[in-house]
Parts: sequence; structure tokens; C-alpha cells
Amino acid sequence: MLAAALGLALACGGCSSGRPSQGVLIPVAVAGEGTSRVHVLAATTRRRSTTDPGEMFNGERADDVSYGSVMVSIPPEGARQVGEVQWPESLPGDPARNFVTVSADYLDRKAFTAAIAGAVRTTGRKKVLVFVHGFNNRFDDAVYRLAQIVHDAKAPVIPVLFTWPSRGETKLRAYTYDKESATYSRDALEDLLDTLAAQPGVSEVNVLAHSMGNWVALEALRARSIRAGRIADKVANVMLVAPDVDVDVFRSQIRRMGAARPRFALFVSQDDHVLSLSQYIWGGVPRLGEVDPEQEPYRGEFERERIAVFDLTKLKGDAHSKAFENAPAVVAMIRQRFGEGQQMAERPVPVVAQIQAGMN
Repeated sequence: MLAAALGLALACGGCSSGRPSQGVLIPVAVAGEGTSRVHVLAATTRRRSTTDPGEMFNGERADDVSYGSVMVSIPPEGARQVGEVQWPESLPGDPARNFVTVSADYLDRKAFTAAIAGAVRTTGRKKVLVFVHGFNNRFDDAVYRLAQIVHDAKAPVIPVLFTWPSRGETKLRAYTYDKESATYSRDALEDLLDTLAAQPGVSEVNVLAHSMGNWVALEALRARSIRAGRIADKVANVMLVAPDVDVDVFRSQIRRMGAARPRFALFVSQDDHVLSLSQYIWGGVPRLGEVDPEQEPYRGEFERERIAVFDLTKLKGDAHSKAFENAPAVVAMIRQRFGEGQQMAERPVPVVAQIQAGMN
């Protein structure tokens, strides 16, 4: 009974409901007037799908990192709401009303790095945004969410998805499987950050992590700091949204990274019931994404570690995804913080202020 209740509640923090169960990434012809396109490059520790041609990668763990390229079409502005992914009710979707796939290709490592270099040349963009999704996300969920983030933000970045083997299910056992899969994938994310930083045309790498994806991101950054002695060669900003991370573990990770680390921005909400359940599952220690940043010891610790914190508790919407649903309010909050000369004001405004809906 308890497991069923927990599983039901955890479903609130997962992928969007209402999407087709199969076939989303099968390319369709796009001729809709006013549509936009976002090219998403992906690195993944998922296994290649053999059962659904529109899935590309499933929720099982692969022995090696794989790569992909997906072109996503987004409907005209008047047909959609900022912060939302418009899933087709049935396939093929209607480009005038739905997110649809224009192309989907597998890449090898060499082709992936060439695609990054090609994106720099063709777009003139030199900043990369790496998105790390959370619990209960299929490959297509993560691709469409990153496309939405970059499109709604009008962010001048090259979008790169790092996707780990989440099963995209809401069962309690899927939650624990996902956590182990996140840990399984931390070395691969570290390698991806190295690969991107090594690109001569890339000037800056920024990381946006959501929910359980924060665990992967923090572990990869911690490992990078141990191996190289520093993180911030090109990794400039790390944005932690609703992090499903033990607060004591976070303290240890931040201390280990030392002073030569990227700028961190943290987005929290005290009414995040998904994180409250996670706290219960993992022994009662608060999760980082649900703490009150005005209370001690958190306030003093965040100031001492120079972490910019944005409290989304008073915003409406699903607590675990508030930053997705309230992009304009979140950006206004960010701009006010920096405009008033508060924490981190002496530093350049992070890419978080450019990403707008990317605070989703």
C-alpha cells in the first residue's frame, strides 16, 4: 500500500502525460507555416531500442556511450503556451499544433564531435547548454523538453542532451532503478563535458540539471575536480533545478570541488512533495531542492559557498516543475537578484538569465 502511494505521488515529478507511448521520434514531413526548428544533439548511456523505431534509445543501460541527432519542429507561437511541450494525441502529429520530429539519426563519437563543430560554424554560437533530465523520462521526453527550453528562451546556445537510462515509469522500483542508473552514468557525463570543453570553437559550457539529474551532474563535476584539480576551464554555469540530492551529500560535493568551480544557481521550493517523498525513501535527510534558503544553516552555507538561490515556493503550478511553468516570473526573479547587487552580483550574470524558459 505504501509503495503504491509513493509510486503515485512520484509520478507527479516525471515526464509529461498524454504523449503517445511509441513512435514519437519517427520523422514526419513538416510544412506548417510559422513553425520553428531546434536541433538537439544527444549523448546517452541508454541502450539502442530494437522494438520501437520511434524510440531510438530505451531505458536499459548500455555498455558504451551512444550519440544521436534529432531535429524538432515546434508549432507557431499562437498555437502554444511558453513552458509546455505540445504532445500529439495520435501519430503523426500536426506541426501546426504539436511538437513533431523532422529527422532522427544515430551518430558515432566522431560524427557527434563534428556536429558540434558544424553547429558552431553554421550558427555562430559558441556557448553550449547541456541538459540533464530527471526521474521518469524517456528519451523522447528529454529531447522535446530540451527543444522547448532552448526555443522558449531564444537562447543563443547549442543544445546538447545528456540522457541516462531512466525507464520512464512511475513505479517505486523504477525510481530506485533510475537512481542507480544516474550513478552508472556519471563517468559518461564527465567525459561529455571534457569532449565539449576540448572543442576549439566552444567558448563556454553550461549545465542545466533537473531533479535526479542533479545527482549525475554533481557527481560528474566532483569527479572532474578530483581528476583535473579544477572544473571551470570552460564549464561556466551550473543550474540546479529541484535537485533530488541529499543535502549532506551536496555539502560534501561542493567542498570537494573547491574554489575553482563554476558559478552555481539553485532553484528550490518548499512545497515540492516529490522531494518530500524522496526524503522519506532515503532515510529522512532533506533533499536540496526543498530546503528553506532563509533558514540556517542553509542561508549561511549558501552565502559562504557563493551559491545564488532562487526560492520558487510562492509560484503557482506543479511544485517539482514550477520553473518550467513560470518562466517569465523566474527570469524576473533572477534579473532582480542581480540588479539589486545581491549575491554573485560582482560576477557576470550567468547564462541562466539568458535561458528564460530554460529555468524549467
